[in-house]
Amino acid sequence: MSVFRRMTLAAGLAAPLFALPALAQPQITIQHGLPPNSHTGLGASTFKDNFERLTNNRYRVVVQRNDNEREMVESVQIGTLDCTFTSTGPVGNFVPEVRIFDVPFLFRDAAHARGVLDSDIGSAVLARFPARGLVGVIWTENGFRHLTNSRREVNAPADMRGLKVRTMENQVHMRAFSTLGALPTPMAFSELIPALQQGTVDGQENPISVIVANNINQVQKFMTLTNHVYSPSVMICNPGMIGKLSAADRALFQEAARAAQKANRDRVTADDASGVEELRRRGMTVVTQVDTAAFQTALAPAFAEWERTLDAATLRRIRDWKPN
Repeated sequence: MSVFRRMTLAAGLAAPLFALPALAQPQITIQHGLPPNSHTGLGASTFKDNFERLTNNRYRVVVQRNDNEREMVESVQIGTLDCTFTSTGPVGNFVPEVRIFDVPFLFRDAAHARGVLDSDIGSAVLARFPARGLVGVIWTENGFRHLTNSRREVNAPADMRGLKVRTMENQVHMRAFSTLGALPTPMAFSELIPALQQGTVDGQENPISVIVANNINQVQKFMTLTNHVYSPSVMICNPGMIGKLSAADRALFQEAARAAQKANRDRVTADDASGVEELRRRGMTVVTQVDTAAFQTALAPAFAEWERTLDAATLRRIRDWKPN
């Protein structure tokens, strides 16, 4: 028997006489707003599995659902919640620089969006979070957003007029819809399905992955693949919780976050590939041919405003971004 083994056994036999309090297993609680089998749920569970494995289960990660994204961000800020995976819709109310990614038709495709967020442009925005009492850990995503409604097919900007559309509590999104003649109605995601059922709003806009995961087809008849805005999401944590991690554990935390990012994005890619046919199978009418240029032209007044109120130089950098 080795010396180390004998010492361990002796310590174990002596423990009842000289027991010290066991160190509690630290717990990290993460909340997000979508079902467990969604792209966001997969990202959160992947983080949990990887961080627990990488730390040999020295930490326990608990994943919970909370439909109110603004409430989650506030809870992380004040320290009653450790982390959240949230869309950026409400985050701009805490970190205004995030709003730049919400400008419609800013990104050409998913590769463009992911490349920008993973570049120094995305890192610079994450660097703004600590001043607001938050830590932006890593960018994840929901994907490109599309319009659904219960009243009619939308084929052109004129078809938007008069539609009451639920939006996130996001000034950029609301300005875009009002410019198109719709009536933007901001509300928490938790209120969306009842509002659609009761006719409080006619429609909503979300990525295919969100529409499929939440069975929005049950309360909406029409979908138009507008691709009007790319919807990032972000893992946000409380600075105090991050500060308690050792440097080594912070590195493992980031490694687990990167695994969560990959799982999340891969799932969005898969959902986008299969989602249209799935929603048609569920009975939705899906308009796939959209005159994007017409929507961009209709949004010209809003684009002019965003050039004045947001960081015009960064907008240009984003539009001009190319992979190395």
